[in-house]
Amino acid sequence: MADDAVRQKTITWEDPLAAAARGRELPGLEYLTEIAEGRIPGAPIAAHLGMRLVKVADGEVIFTAVPDESLYNPIGLIHGGVAATLLDSAIGCAVHTKLAAGVLYSSIELKVNYLKAIHPSAGELRASGRVVKVGSRVAFGEAELRDEQGNLLATGSGSCLVTRP
Repeated sequence: MADDAVRQKTITWEDPLAAAARGRELPGLEYLTEIAEGRIPGAPIAAHLGMRLVKVADGEVIFTAVPDESLYNPIGLIHGGVAATLLDSAIGCAVHTKLAAGVLYSSIELKVNYLKAIHPSAGELRASGRVVKVGSRVAFGEAELRDEQGNLLATGSGSCLVTRP
């Protein structure tokens, strides 16, 4: 392969433990709002995928990302793991908006339905997540992933373990 085919990507992020510590002091809605507004750094995974948290409301969030070629699979499409990560993030953060300060969550199940291949021409991807139900130990959410033209690419449903202090 020719040397001009080699690509390089530099990723930078801030200390995730400092942001997480701040997050334990704030209700989820307030914490995620501060991330969306740039007052608290986002998770390092967001830097890897070029994700941005663009909307935060009670029980819902929206992430956007414009995938670059570093996220292609071997056949030149956007890897399905990118869709799964966006959907999982949207579901988890939607749940987080409903949690009090100090209450943690972690994904325990994710189901993804891939409806269309994600081509490099998809442009900005938009993952919208919403809460279905928050129980005392488990929360449930749903998400959709759409391309720049509004085409539905994938849907997801998932559950999160809720851990109280």
